[in-house]
Amino acid sequence: MQQVDNGVQAARLEGVVWRKSRRSNPSGNCVELALLPDGGVAMRNSRHPAGPALIYTDAEIAAFILGAKDGDFDDLVDSN
Repeated sequence: MQQVDNGVQAARLEGVVWRKSRRSNPSGNCVELALLPDGGVAMRNSRHPAGPALIYTDAEIAAFILGAKDGDFDDLVDSN
């Protein structure tokens, strides 16, 4: 299995399926996630699909998603 490090070009992650939230806006200001063969998750900026991807373990992404569900990051979003 290929070792993948943070900051790898997203285009090098062959065979992954990128997806974004249904809440994504039409201007493309969002991130996309892809499940990796080892169970980790890659994240990239949808405006720069060939740019860098950050790689997270399943435990790291689970902690982030649970924190988002709990409202830990609500103060980072403009609620207007």
